[in-house]
Amino acid sequence: MSPLSPITAPEAERRAQAAAQEPRRGSRLLLDPVLTLTVLALGICSVAVLGWVTSEAVPGQPHYYSERQIVYLAIGLIGMVVLARIDYARLRHYKVAIYTALILSLLAVLGAGSSANGSVRAISFPLFSFQGSEIGKVLLIAALAALVVDRSRQLHERETTARVMLAALLPTMIVIAQPDLGSGLVYVAIALTLLFVAGVPWSNLAGLLALGGAAIALVLVAAPAVGVQVLKPYEVERFTAFLHPTDNPEHKAAYKASYQQLESTIAIGSGQRTGSGANSTQIKGEFVPEDSTDFVFAAVGERYGFVGAALVLSLYALLIWRTLRILTLAKDLFGALVAGGVVAMLMFQVFVNVGVAVDIMPVTGVTLPLMSYGGSSVIATLLAVGLLQSIYVRARAAEALKGRVPR
Repeated sequence: MSPLSPITAPEAERRAQAAAQEPRRGSRLLLDPVLTLTVLALGICSVAVLGWVTSEAVPGQPHYYSERQIVYLAIGLIGMVVLARIDYARLRHYKVAIYTALILSLLAVLGAGSSANGSVRAISFPLFSFQGSEIGKVLLIAALAALVVDRSRQLHERETTARVMLAALLPTMIVIAQPDLGSGLVYVAIALTLLFVAGVPWSNLAGLLALGGAAIALVLVAAPAVGVQVLKPYEVERFTAFLHPTDNPEHKAAYKASYQQLESTIAIGSGQRTGSGANSTQIKGEFVPEDSTDFVFAAVGERYGFVGAALVLSLYALLIWRTLRILTLAKDLFGALVAGGVVAMLMFQVFVNVGVAVDIMPVTGVTLPLMSYGGSSVIATLLAVGLLQSIYVRARAAEALKGRVPR
């Protein structure tokens, strides 16, 4: 057929059928290889590090935690492939159900969760613990992205910015009440990034940042000055400990956050270039708390040194770059917003977790994606990657279809 010849009804029907079938074929064949290999490499690094860190945690079962991490990774990878085969655009139609599931899951954890270290963050089951705030990150991305798209014609209005932030602040407040400040901050970072990617006016974003700064000043300075303690003393100390890490290094109390970061930096420094190997003392001596979750990067630094830490950070850089690349490939605003939310989640968690480990950020309890031990965190991250794969598959299918259709 000539490029200028008219399209007959059978030809139009054939092209419509090809367009409908292409995503299904692409979902089987066109997973992003760079993204897939990167998450597999991070999973392998996680199992290797956890296998060393937790080898003596359960007597007689040196592989207890590493084997469970493998199971979590396998479940997450299956979920990733399933999501990649589903058209992400369908999620727009279920935004109310998704948001409702987010709120109900967080309330369920708050009401029926088990207490650990003074926090109620998960519901314990015989074989695993469900941490609603982790899965909630993915649900929040999908729900907020759909809300922004629905108001895409009113992005310049302050009402749109207010609605998005209010929708994000409700689950944020529930999470902080657990208390889980780290996940709450991730929720806020996701909302701000979605507004930025959508293109809301800079004045609206500046106003939100100003309000956030005023709220922090109110909680940490103004309220205590008039005798109102919004945060408990140990919470304030934990949040500000990175500013004076060596004030009380001899105290090993849970509320002495400076101790955690001091021991973490010692562990990382002792790894030097290639790691201390069998001579590791900080992790094996249990000087670093939460060395399999919040401070797992300290374990990487001590066991594998600068080389190992650089490798892990390079993998995260590759993961984030690929996520940004998929954002630019997205064929619609909803896909771009979902990718933007995922990149916000990943970048914020990596920056804060590593920043805490090297003592340049306050302790907030943020896990390192795909490295920290935990089923909810690993599965949620891989589900987010599954959304990225779905966006990539549909973008490639759309480009392939354009290449076949005469112009």
